[in-house]
Amino acid sequence: MTLLKTIDTNPAATPRESKPLPERLISGDPSFKTWPQDVTRGEMIHTGIWEATPGETRSIKGETFEFCHILSGIVEITPDDGVPTLYKAGDSFVMKPGFVGVWKTIETVRKIYVTIM
Repeated sequence: MTLLKTIDTNPAATPRESKPLPERLISGDPSFKTWPQDVTRGEMIHTGIWEATPGETRSIKGETFEFCHILSGIVEITPDDGVPTLYKAGDSFVMKPGFVGVWKTIETVRKIYVTIM
């Protein structure tokens, strides 16, 4: 087992495909693709690639910490208690435990994610 893991930003593997939960869908018909790439610390830390088509959903992090690095596309994130922020290719951000807001995919987005539960 190696302790160095390269994140493949254009994975050839078949992704896990999904849709938002009906209670979280705000507008559009977004679909998601997830390419998990590594899990460690007893399933507590996950890394991989995630992609979403345009649409608007409720983002509720609960106890999860998530780091995101946008590879392509544009999203607008609006915390319930804040103002909208646009993120595009090259941008990185963190959604801390307890985050609640709106995730609006403006252009199909692909990101690297690291979640800690």
